[in-house]
Amino acid sequence: MELEKLKDFINFMNENSLCELEIEEEGKRIRLKKFSENQPVIVSQMPSQAPVKEEKPGKKEGTIEIKSPMVGTFYRAPSPGAKPYIEIGDVIKPGDVVCIVEAMKLMNEIKAEIGGKITEVLVENGQPVEFGQTLFVLEAI
Repeated sequence: MELEKLKDFINFMNENSLCELEIEEEGKRIRLKKFSENQPVIVSQMPSQAPVKEEKPGKKEGTIEIKSPMVGTFYRAPSPGAKPYIEIGDVIKPGDVVCIVEAMKLMNEIKAEIGGKITEVLVENGQPVEFGQTLFVLEAI
């Protein structure tokens, strides 16, 4: 991709007050993200490809995974020293808050999309998480 095109995309972002822009062109995906007025725009370029479905060898039939919808820092409780939102053995229903993922200094409550019984917590409090990383495993009920 040409440097001029990148500059045009950055100008487009600035003119339209956009913080993030993702473009796919010629088999490559470009993602521009602006964190604040004082920080530079971050450019990352990666080949575009279909997501690879990753099967865990130990995944049991009838289990459901709750995955991180974003990159950030995982927190089990609303504040330090507070009781975690959920524990192993808890039964949750759709809409229940299961954790917080902090991204760009924003605390995002992650809610269950489906109900079940918590069988595993796969992430430690304060640990960085990736988009699509499994946070919890539920047993369907």
